Amino acid sequence: MSVEQWVFCPICKNKTRLKIRMDTELKKFPLYCPKCKQETLINIQQLNMSVIKEPDAKTQSQ
Repeated sequence: MSVEQWVFCPICKNKTRLKIRMDTELKKFPLYCPKCKQETLINIQQLNMSVIKEPDAKTQSQ
C-alpha cells in the first residue's frame, strides 16, 4: 500500500486539488490554489515540497 498525501498551498496552507504518492516527482510544477487563487511553482520529491522563488521581471529602461 502506497502512502498518499494532499498537497497544501504554500501561501494560505489550505488543501489543493492535488494528491501525491511516495514515488511522485514534480519539477517546476505550477500549483494552483482554488481558495487564494494563486499559482506557485513547486518541486516535489519523496513527499517533500519546495517552493521555487523566481525573481520578478524588471522593465528595461533606455
